[in-house]
Amino acid sequence: MTQPALLRIAVLDDWQSIASGVLDWSVLDSVGEVSFLHEYPADTATMVERLASFDVICIMRERTLFNEALLSQLPNLKLLVTGGMRNAAIDVAAARRHGIEVCGTESYKHAAPELTWALIMGITRNLVSEANSLRAGNWQIGIGSDLHGKTLGILGLGSIGKWIARYGQAFGMKVIAWSQNLTAEAAAEVGVTRVSKQELFEQADILSVHLVLSDRSRGLVDAEALGWMKHTAYLINSSRGPIVDEAALIDSLRHKRIAGAALDVFDIEPLPVDHPYRSLDNVLATPHVGYVTQNNYHMFYSQIIEDIQAWHAGKPIRGFAL
Repeated sequence: MTQPALLRIAVLDDWQSIASGVLDWSVLDSVGEVSFLHEYPADTATMVERLASFDVICIMRERTLFNEALLSQLPNLKLLVTGGMRNAAIDVAAARRHGIEVCGTESYKHAAPELTWALIMGITRNLVSEANSLRAGNWQIGIGSDLHGKTLGILGLGSIGKWIARYGQAFGMKVIAWSQNLTAEAAAEVGVTRVSKQELFEQADILSVHLVLSDRSRGLVDAEALGWMKHTAYLINSSRGPIVDEAALIDSLRHKRIAGAALDVFDIEPLPVDHPYRSLDNVLATPHVGYVTQNNYHMFYSQIIEDIQAWHAGKPIRGFAL
């Protein structure tokens, strides 16, 4: 009896070149041959050339764009697997039209909120500047801001926003929140006060963004909203870059209309080398590492392997809904 051909499996978007060592990929030896591709995303023609021969492609959330133009030129692709259960870089409807199954993974729920709180502590206590001063042979160069007794504003009180609320309460902060669908009752259940959008921006000493990127949330933090903020307030965004109007935020930071911003997400990633966020002295910026932790990567890649095995057995799991 003829044995079925082994699948050609590609693992993309491994910017740190660690995927092959996170766990044992040899469990897929009976299913297919795994290739780890380390080139950065490129133009569509280049991506087609790189990927045309693969049956299964494994990607990390929102790095390589899989749109109609690319998907339509990958005739061998049968399964696209991504870390997480959301990936705005995948045109799921186009994938379905071309007969491509799209599956995801769970996420380690603590990684993003922990990074968010690190950003809050880092920007308010000038930790990077103080550490760099010490490394350069100097000593104290500034005065940090306190959190206890201050107001923490949360834009989007979902699963991550609720963790941030708990952290703020543990630090003795007053916590307020707003989003389009948030009710006063839902906020009160976690000890948070619902306010209006304008009140959120006006009252917050720390304003942290925790919304899903959508047509409704894109650009929601605009020049008007930033103009409501205190000049002593800080904006934190570890959610998605386009929720904040980038040009408006840069203008506010340059003119010191707010005290500063701590950012882990950007409109364009990787961030261009000449981007103002790399040089503004009131910005703490990290390269989208909110989900880049040992636990999260182990969960992503182990469940990516499970997705491939389940699909190969004819019983796909964790499929994306249209």
